[in-house]
Amino acid sequence: ETLRRENADVLGLRRRVKSKACGMAASSSPAFSPSSSNSVFSSSSRPSSSLNMAEKERPFTTWTFDKHCETMDWTPEPTASLSAVDASASAVAELQDADLVVVGVFAPVKDDDEEDEDAKAEEKEVDPIEFVGKAKELDEALGGALTDLAAENGKEFRNGGEAGSATPVMRVIEGGKAKRYLLLGLGPQPKDDKPIESTTLMKAAAAIATACHDQKKVASCNILLPTAIASTPSNVQDISTAFYSNLYSDNRYRTGKKVVKMAESLDAVKLFMESGTASSDDLAASITTGKQIAKGVSLTKDIVNAPHNVLNSMSLADTAKRIAEQSGGSITCTILDKKDCEERGMGAYLGVARGSETEPQFIHLTYKPSEGDIKKKVGVIGKGLLFDTGGYNIKTSMMELMKFDCGGAAAVLGAARAVGDMQPEGVEAHFIVAACENMISGRAVVPSDVLTASNGKTIEVLNTDAEGRLTLADALVYADKELGCESIIELSTLTGACMISLGKKICGVWTDDDDLAKSLEDVSKVTGDKSWRMPLAKEYNELLKSKIADISNLGGPYGGAITAALFLQNFVSKKKPFAHLDIAGPVWDD
Repeated sequence: ETLRRENADVLGLRRRVKSKACGMAASSSPAFSPSSSNSVFSSSSRPSSSLNMAEKERPFTTWTFDKHCETMDWTPEPTASLSAVDASASAVAELQDADLVVVGVFAPVKDDDEEDEDAKAEEKEVDPIEFVGKAKELDEALGGALTDLAAENGKEFRNGGEAGSATPVMRVIEGGKAKRYLLLGLGPQPKDDKPIESTTLMKAAAAIATACHDQKKVASCNILLPTAIASTPSNVQDISTAFYSNLYSDNRYRTGKKVVKMAESLDAVKLFMESGTASSDDLAASITTGKQIAKGVSLTKDIVNAPHNVLNSMSLADTAKRIAEQSGGSITCTILDKKDCEERGMGAYLGVARGSETEPQFIHLTYKPSEGDIKKKVGVIGKGLLFDTGGYNIKTSMMELMKFDCGGAAAVLGAARAVGDMQPEGVEAHFIVAACENMISGRAVVPSDVLTASNGKTIEVLNTDAEGRLTLADALVYADKELGCESIIELSTLTGACMISLGKKICGVWTDDDDLAKSLEDVSKVTGDKSWRMPLAKEYNELLKSKIADISNLGGPYGGAITAALFLQNFVSKKKPFAHLDIAGPVWDD
């Protein structure tokens, strides 16, 4: 009884204190004055205009509460210029006239026995570099400083034995101004006068871009390349592509001090080349082509990096329209809406798209050269899932990375941007993306649904997280039947099984056409984008059988990358060259 009375006294005291506090607040706040009708939501209690985001410039374009985002910002192009000059006709003083001077060096040629010895004894002393040509003249003008730089960093630099490696920067005072020099590794000296590999040039160009960024306040950079790197259009194009690509920095979603601009002070870069017969006009054209390819790469990265509150089917369609607008008339854009898709019977694609906030946008860009005969007609298709929750078979891991499920679409639209700038002759190209999201809603597809693709084939949905192949099915039929493409290449982040097989650096290639496989292999070697041809085991078609439909969208627990490729073959003519590239691994680089 005593405890009960004490508790009642405490409770009464709390009520009196609370009542007093509320009274004080009411008497001191205009929101509780009689004129405000005691409303805490009166105009006098609203945030001041200084806190009103509607009156401030937002850092990037996104949705509002009631409306989806309609456009995606693009990363601006680098402004630094790149040019190529004849080193043999240039004085050493001209080469030195830059804030940063980069001297490319090859490691000396070694026979097989020496290479084996080096593998066993990495601590072995490195022979000093013997500079030749213009590099020797520069070293002599600097009093042997380049030789000393190589010797002091011998164990780490190893005479440039690894392409893209570099020494620390050496500062030299010239005319009262500090100039910076570094040695750039170009890998082993090519044997038997073999041409330099594209991948070597790209690694070197990437290192140059990094050096221009790391060395602050570099406005000008001169690069001296040895005789083995001839001033051919292909070599210069490779350097240009990699240099501009590595100046990319996605700052669209950063503010203030978080913004990182690559080589912000850089104005001009010159390549001093000691050999080659290409004209200055040809070299300038190659640099332009390289920059155009880099622009396509930049857009590809922008699309993959964009979060879903920015990138949806509508804003991706807007991106496609802008590509066409900027192509100078070489590319036209067609967007099929839900009605257009329904008229074509695209039930597989629309089945996935039904769960999305935004309506489906079937993107079709057509490139045609302005003049000359068209010798081939190709289709390039990319998987365009702007976000993949897995649907009702919801993902249990990696959900935060599923914005990259549009990686195939990103590659296709990036290629379209580059092609629109480059305008190659003799080819008609069709770039196709069936854009949507794989979401959960009352309208979304569920396991056990049966969908009908535009070629009439029925598909039992055993797993809603095997949705990409459903959207691709109708895209393939469109390229094959409606457009009549003579060959088709499709890129998609299709399966985790491919990542398990090939890791994160190599994409899988599935095709029955040996000529197409060889072409893709050759391109892979030139660009350095690694690929590997995978088997199309026809006996695995048994795993795709359905008890109630023509086919199911999921195979067994094993060989998932193969059964996904086999599924896609149901939507392309058997005799038509067709390749499926699973880029689930390489699409994302941490």
